[in-house]
Amino acid sequence: MNQPSINVPGYSIHGRLGKGGMAEVYLATEEALQRQVALKVLLHREDEEFTQRFIKEGHIVASLQHPSIITIYRIDQLADGRHFLAMEYLAGGDLAQYKGQRLEPARALRIVRQIASALVVVHDKGLVHRDIKPGNILFRDDGTAVLTDFGVAKALQLDSDLTQSGIAVGSPAYSSPEQAQCQALDARSDIYSLGVILLEMLTGHNPFRGENYTQTLMNQLQLEPPQLPEPLRDLQWLLERMLAKAPDERFADCHVLLASLDELQDAEQELTRMTPAVKAPPRQARRRWLPWALLGVLLLAGAGAGGYYWQLQQRIAGLLVLGEARLAGGQLLTPAQDNADYYFRQALLLDADNAQASDGLQRVLQARIQGYLQLAEERLAEGLLILPEDDSAVHYFRQVLGWEPDNLLALAGINRVAQRFIDQTEAAYARREYNLALEQIKQGLEAEPDNERLLALYDGHQERVRQATQPAARPAQRSSQNPIKRLLNNLFD
Repeated sequence: MNQPSINVPGYSIHGRLGKGGMAEVYLATEEALQRQVALKVLLHREDEEFTQRFIKEGHIVASLQHPSIITIYRIDQLADGRHFLAMEYLAGGDLAQYKGQRLEPARALRIVRQIASALVVVHDKGLVHRDIKPGNILFRDDGTAVLTDFGVAKALQLDSDLTQSGIAVGSPAYSSPEQAQCQALDARSDIYSLGVILLEMLTGHNPFRGENYTQTLMNQLQLEPPQLPEPLRDLQWLLERMLAKAPDERFADCHVLLASLDELQDAEQELTRMTPAVKAPPRQARRRWLPWALLGVLLLAGAGAGGYYWQLQQRIAGLLVLGEARLAGGQLLTPAQDNADYYFRQALLLDADNAQASDGLQRVLQARIQGYLQLAEERLAEGLLILPEDDSAVHYFRQVLGWEPDNLLALAGINRVAQRFIDQTEAAYARREYNLALEQIKQGLEAEPDNERLLALYDGHQERVRQATQPAARPAQRSSQNPIKRLLNNLFD
């Protein structure tokens, strides 16, 4: 823990817990009540917009009363004008500390239930959290999951403020498809995010997390939820409802989600009650058969473990064969749940370190890159440089750069598009079509904003038009040297 660097009247500062781009958090003791608190302090006071959002977060959380929602004690200012929040200190860490680990299904469902019950309160207040992720789920000492960080929470009727401006709020690895597209959000977006967390807790892996920001958002739009391993198959329906791409196909709200979790728990308890009890034999008889029983249990356990391992390897091998077959057939992402990407990812769910599956996914990516480069060349030949937006040369080159930012063919392709616009600009100037020339420059800059030649053309456009359209100086008419002709002209003029 870092040493304290601030002084807050009424609090003894013990050290800094963490620091973000706009705020830092300190562990402190509130002197009046002798309780530990977390102090969230703004780094700067000059950013009025962020300050108002910070104050709003405090007001929102203070209005929400629930065991799984963090408690705000105080909103105030330091002597230098910076605002701070004094809030409940949760010593159990956050859910992100379990990244890469598989939690017991019962524990994972308990966490989902607690956060869903907190979201009932949030949503019933007309709010959407919009940033449900492991780092925003903390734990009390007794293991209770607590929802925090309402910095981007938004009232439902006001949600279009950010979405219409094209700002994708939240964390892309846990964002709903509508959130990835900057569309208006409601409670079902938070349910999707919670579904991604449930999937990650059950499998130890978030399949939607891509190699970069763009790929992650594309995965949220296109990638279907994976099939859970056989021991977890009873939870498949729950996961698919939470992770449905269309909001209308998800649980309508967290009330319905909680009711479904209750039904799931009741079914498990009923199954437990139906399991027949075995009457214990007399103590003396137990002594005689106990060693043999233990030996039998050990043998069965060994056989069961060996059998399970063999079945697991067979399952993985089958998935790899299907993945290779679909890759060879060009079925990279379609049809759903019957393509190369899907089978290789399923193999990795069963064996996260499987080298063949990882290599298969890399070959799928390379095949997609080659396909998009080919499409880009075709659109370039057809003259479809930047339009249509989703089927042009620039579109496909940029898709490749989203996967491989240093792909030389895609970078060169973008430059070739820009050069095409430069050529068309010069041709328009030659025809004295100056408005068309300016339009060609602008379109070229859409393709390659930092192209020096296009920038120079844009900066010099007005001067070039002025020089081309300035009237030429008319030569002075030479006086006639014939005085008689000049006299006659004067008489008749």
